[in-house]
Amino acid sequence: MPQDTAKAPDSARWWSGVRYPADALRLFVGLGLLGAICLAWTVLAVPMLLVMPRRRGVRIGRLGILAGFRLYTWLLRLLGLYRLDLTALRALHDSLPVVLAPNHPSVIDALLIIAHEPRISCVMKTSLRNNLFLGAGARLAGYIRHDPPRQMIHDAVAELAAGGIVLMFPEGTRTTRAPINALQAGVGIIAKNAAVPVQTLIIEVDSPYAGKGWSLFRPVAFPITCRMRLGRRFAAPSDARDFTSELEAYLREALLEAPQNQWLAQRSASPAPARVGASGLRA
Repeated sequence: MPQDTAKAPDSARWWSGVRYPADALRLFVGLGLLGAICLAWTVLAVPMLLVMPRRRGVRIGRLGILAGFRLYTWLLRLLGLYRLDLTALRALHDSLPVVLAPNHPSVIDALLIIAHEPRISCVMKTSLRNNLFLGAGARLAGYIRHDPPRQMIHDAVAELAAGGIVLMFPEGTRTTRAPINALQAGVGIIAKNAAVPVQTLIIEVDSPYAGKGWSLFRPVAFPITCRMRLGRRFAAPSDARDFTSELEAYLREALLEAPQNQWLAQRSASPAPARVGASGLRA
């Protein structure tokens, strides 16, 4: 007897784009638009890299990336792919130099953050700086290479001394262990050497989409809810190792308190996480 799919639980939607062609169509349209935005900026950024003075290029490069990512953020809402509450990021406009330390559930976390503040310099993996769609724009904007570590720390400290904000994900990669991976020491080392605070950012999502090991082309149930809120601001640390332990404990507790992140724990226990409600978040 054929299985009755009419009463299938909502969690089944995570695994079947065929049953929900509208979700799949919106997904592929959104990804195509992101690729087009990034490629268009690459075409403009390459000649500017060759002829433009560095300081001016950095300023224009960051404004160009902000504009492109802000357009994409608007498209995510328009297409019904995401419900976003990013109002807390406005506080960064008036922020003194800080190391911004978010958790990292999704591949688009940095995109959403950068779309709100032109002073941000992102610490990027070398593979992303060499990417066709992102590399030229990232180099024009003066984003910081993740390696070698000594040079990364030097560049980040210089960015903070110039009044910027350094965005660095302390997990080093997207979250794979609920609720947060073991943290790396880079955030604490940079903050210590620059004598600046560390501002935590709590990212709450109700979907595993675009997480580590999840293909961007794998359809899920839309819209996805994402909320960002500023967490505790830590004073400049005197000991990077002790600070890293303190930061990990704080982020772990903050994330466990966020109901939108319950799918992380469910995902670690089951291959089919249940959808968590997103009531109370603004569209």
